Amino acid sequence: MIARKDNKEYIVDDASKGFYQSSGFDIYDDAGNILEYGAGKTVPYEKYMAVVSELEALKKTKSKSTAAK
Repeated sequence: MIARKDNKEYIVDDASKGFYQSSGFDIYDDAGNILEYGAGKTVPYEKYMAVVSELEALKKTKSKSTAAK
């Protein structure tokens, strides 16, 4: 696993993953997929990504409705 924050990147194991996550590091698997988000962010990243997904869906719906007119 990899812990990333700003321009820092560390290879971590399960034992040290919690420490890095509580220090604000995002945890990625070896393929680069995010596993867990770091603590201390103003808005939890899960909520942010939910809003981004909803916004993209609304933009697609809006563009379809304006194209149909």
